[in-house]
Amino acid sequence: MMKEKKLLVPFDFSEVAESAIEHALVTAKVVGAEVHVLHVVSKKESIKEAKEKLEAAINKVKAASRAKEVTIVNHVRIGNIFDDIADFSVEIGAELIFMGTHGATGWQHITGSHALKVVTNSPTPFIIVQEDKIAESGYNDIVVPLDLAKETKQKLTLVANMAKYFNSKVHVIIPDESDEFLKHTVKANIIFANKFFGERGISCTTTLAPSSGFDKEVVKHAVKVGGDLIAIMNIQKNQIFGVIGATHEQYMITNDAKIPVLIINPINATNAYQAIFT
Repeated sequence: MMKEKKLLVPFDFSEVAESAIEHALVTAKVVGAEVHVLHVVSKKESIKEAKEKLEAAINKVKAASRAKEVTIVNHVRIGNIFDDIADFSVEIGAELIFMGTHGATGWQHITGSHALKVVTNSPTPFIIVQEDKIAESGYNDIVVPLDLAKETKQKLTLVANMAKYFNSKVHVIIPDESDEFLKHTVKANIIFANKFFGERGISCTTTLAPSSGFDKEVVKHAVKVGGDLIAIMNIQKNQIFGVIGATHEQYMITNDAKIPVLIINPINATNAYQAIFT
């Protein structure tokens, strides 16, 4: 018997959390998954009220959704959001987590830096969204920064499988380097990306961008090509881009263009991240 695909959405009753559910519902409709919604409370006495409030909120979101046929399962847990999202995703076998990020307001204060902390603790990939709703057709254009760290290639299988489901075009962006040795690596990455996606019948473009301020170049390029999703690797703890360093992850997650960001940790990535999109 085939295992039911599951997507997880941490929910804090904010507008961005509602946006995250809509992203999950549209994705679930395409890949044939059910959506599990998790609200975390700090004490036992809060459970009953939280369950009632959660059910009302989810019913309202689903009534306005373009994917009403998707099954939604609600959960209320006692604990800490930084630990429980990752633990719960493993417990239910979730293949992808959709989470909203916003300013320092609301229930769990899931700002960009807090979102990174949650992501780093999780073996499950995340899609971090802001207020903007997902297009009815889903993720039509996926932007993939491919830096010079070898781990970044691990995300390509998940991106390719997503692209097959959504019939997406993939836009690879690579930092341009002046050093001759690095130029060779850049050239090899372009060849690799074109071959990887080409063999899978996925339309792919490759673009070089200045390595200085590469994170901003990625967002700028995503806006230019009408990107619906940016896919990045969390190569080290609290560090997203190997070539950029630890000060720019929050910019990517809370980018001004409000483009959702897929974040993957490299732990067992080749095996662990294929389930949902196979």
